Amino acid sequence: MQAISLARKLIVSAGLALVALGGGLQAQTPIQTPPASPPAQPPQTVQTTPEQRPVIRRSFDLIRQDVIPSDRKGQFVADLKKNEFEVYEDGVKQEVVTFVLTHGGRTMNIEAPPPPPPQEGIILPPMKPTSDASGRIFVIFVDDLHLNFRDTGRIKELLKKIRKQLIHEGDLFTIVSTGPSSIAIDATYDLKRLDEAINKISGAGLKPSEILDVPEGADGPPEVKYRANVAFSTAYEILKNLEQVHNRRKAFIYVSNGYDFNPFATTRAKNEAERYQQRRSSDDPTNSDGSNGGIDDTNPFDRPGGRNQFSMADLAAQLSELTREANRANVSLYTIDPRGLVGMADLDEQVDMTEWQDYITTSQNSLRVLAELTGGIAIVNRNDFDKALKRIDGETSDYYVLGYYSSNPDPTRKRRQIVVKVTRPGVSVQYRTEYVLKPRPR
Repeated sequence: MQAISLARKLIVSAGLALVALGGGLQAQTPIQTPPASPPAQPPQTVQTTPEQRPVIRRSFDLIRQDVIPSDRKGQFVADLKKNEFEVYEDGVKQEVVTFVLTHGGRTMNIEAPPPPPPQEGIILPPMKPTSDASGRIFVIFVDDLHLNFRDTGRIKELLKKIRKQLIHEGDLFTIVSTGPSSIAIDATYDLKRLDEAINKISGAGLKPSEILDVPEGADGPPEVKYRANVAFSTAYEILKNLEQVHNRRKAFIYVSNGYDFNPFATTRAKNEAERYQQRRSSDDPTNSDGSNGGIDDTNPFDRPGGRNQFSMADLAAQLSELTREANRANVSLYTIDPRGLVGMADLDEQVDMTEWQDYITTSQNSLRVLAELTGGIAIVNRNDFDKALKRIDGETSDYYVLGYYSSNPDPTRKRRQIVVKVTRPGVSVQYRTEYVLKPRPR
C-alpha cells in the first residue's frame, strides 16, 4: 500500500507541476501562428527527370539556435552582426532570417520572422503580435528521488546559492520535484516562492543497502528503473511545454545524483543466488550438499548482470530521448550533482569498493550526457559550485538566438547535425550540435 500511495503522490506532484508550468509560460509568450502567405499562383507544369524529383514539404518550422560566442579571453562578444554568422545543417548552408541579441539579461533587438516559403493553395491567418520577451526562464528540477537523505543539508545550501547567484529580479522561474518533497511551484517572478520550496526539500534516494536487499525483477532492480522513469517522464513533459516559448534563454537546472540501471551488479547477483538457493533448500530439505558453493549453474542470477545485461543500452536510450526533446525546445540542461567530490561509501553500507566507484562513474556520466548533448554544462565531482553558477549566469545572460527555415534537401532525415561558424577571427562559439525533427501527427 505504501508503494501505491507513493506512486500516486509522485504522479499528482508531477501533474500539478506540468499544468502550472504550461499555463504560466503561455501567459508570458503566446503561441505564434504562421503569417499570411501571398495569393496562390496558377499551377505550372514542371518538367522533372527521375534524378531530379521535386521535394514535397508538408510544413515549414522556424529552427531557433542559441549561440554563445566568446573571444580568446573567454569574454562574450556582443557586437557581432547577422552576416558574421554561418549556420550549416547536414553540411547545407542555411539563410539566417531572425537575429536576436540578449546582453546582460536584456534583449537588445527582436526581429519578427519573415514569412516561410509560400505553399500554394493555403491561406493562413496573420501572426499574433510578439509579446515582451525580456528576462530569462529557469526550470529548477529537483530530482529528490535520486538525492541522498543524508545530503539534504548540502542540497538546500546549493539551492540557496542558486537563488542568490543565479535567479535575479525579472527572471521567470519554476521549481519542480520528482518525489515526496512534492514541490510544484507555478512559473513566477516571486523569489519568496523559491524560499518556500527550498525549506521543503529532502533527499529520498535509495541507499545501496536498499538496492541490494530488494529481490530482482525481470529487468533488474524494479525500484531503480521505476524512479528513473518518473524523473525522465516528468522532465520530458516540462520540456514539451517549453517548446512554446521563443526568443528567450531557457535553462533547465537539473539537480540529481544521476542514474545507473544496473548498480552493484556482482553483489546483487550473489545475493539473488543465495536467495534462490535458500528457496530451493526450503522446498527440498534433502538438497543440502552445498556443491558449487551453494549456487546452481542453471540459475540465471549466478552471472553478474543476470537478466539486466541490456541496462546500459536502456539507460542510453532514455537519456537520448530526453536530450532530443530538449534540443527541439532549444533548452540547455545544466546538471548539478550536489554531493560534490564523492569518496568512499558510508561506513554502514557494505558495498564493494570497485562496484561503488563504477556506480558513481556511471551515474555522473549520465549527467554529463544530458548536459553535453544540449549545450549545457555538467557540474559533477566538484565542491566549488560558485564558479560554475557564475558561468551559468553568464551563459544565460549573454547570447544570440539565430533562426532559419531549414532547406535540408532530404526531408526524410530525422536527425539534423548543426554547425555554427563566426567569420570574425578569434571568436569561438558554443551551441547545440543537433536536433531531431518532431514526429508529425498522422
